[in-house]
Amino acid sequence: MKKPRIIVTGGAGFIGANLVEALNQRGEDRILIVDHLKEGPKWKNLLGLKFLDYLQKDDFLDCIEKNHFSEVEAIIHLGACSDTTVKDLDYLYKNNYLYSKKLAVFCLEHGITFIYASSAATYGDGSLGFSDDETLIPRLKPLNPYGFSKQLFDLWVYHHGLTKKVVGLKYFNVFGEKEFHKGEMRSVVLKAYEQIKREGKVRLFRSYRPEYPDGGQLRDFIYVKDAVEATLFFLEHPEIKGIFNVGTGQARSFKDLVTAVFSALNLPVNIEYIDMPENLRKQYQYFTQADITKLKKVGYNKPMYTLEEAVKSYVSWLEQQKPF
Repeated sequence: MKKPRIIVTGGAGFIGANLVEALNQRGEDRILIVDHLKEGPKWKNLLGLKFLDYLQKDDFLDCIEKNHFSEVEAIIHLGACSDTTVKDLDYLYKNNYLYSKKLAVFCLEHGITFIYASSAATYGDGSLGFSDDETLIPRLKPLNPYGFSKQLFDLWVYHHGLTKKVVGLKYFNVFGEKEFHKGEMRSVVLKAYEQIKREGKVRLFRSYRPEYPDGGQLRDFIYVKDAVEATLFFLEHPEIKGIFNVGTGQARSFKDLVTAVFSALNLPVNIEYIDMPENLRKQYQYFTQADITKLKKVGYNKPMYTLEEAVKSYVSWLEQQKPF
């Protein structure tokens, strides 16, 4: 009987399902997918993928605690609650922090490569910049409970000297295929596409800082295909360890992003600027941009999609799905 070589937690999720697809394209199907499907459409992300088995996340943890799967080569831990609006810190502590700790300890005890998803949300308002220099980790101040749960695990890794034994990836603003299930957490690209299809226009928040025009707020938007390629680089180079930013290194405006969606649909740009809710204004990030110096230094030099190329590719895929 075949045994899994790679375990992907969150393998039915957005980045996870794209990662499994990329592994399949490399000829790898000895994969165990771990996730929590619930009642939404996330299960559809698994259709067409090649994998050995699927386990619910609680069942998988039971197996880990009984020392099952000690023969696997790698665990890519992408499973987490990534909803930035969740306020239940006890839940996030157990689901995002304790769960990650148990998997990391298991991997370290059995010599298994451990790659986990951190987040650019750990950088907070960006006042300390966006450097993935690990000595800066204790100084970071996330703005929401989700970012705090990711920061807690990064701190645990850092304080226990594990940055030379595991890989943590701080994903920036990822968008692309297989994100329908994400609800309010789906990307601005998908939300813009849906608004254009329904109303012929896109609504963006006004700026409340004079140095940024309306629609001029900046983010490091990265196509999911590039995020996956960067992740698999570490799987293919298990000798490289540490915590790394995964972004393009180039901030672009929301106006640029939305303009690219209109362009991909061959439609004139039609943007309506609306007031930002009061509760968001104090914690809103006006600028994020990954410092990817360290990523390049360890040898990752694959060219990335430009924003326009990525949006065009994604919109083409969306059109084939016929969601409208």
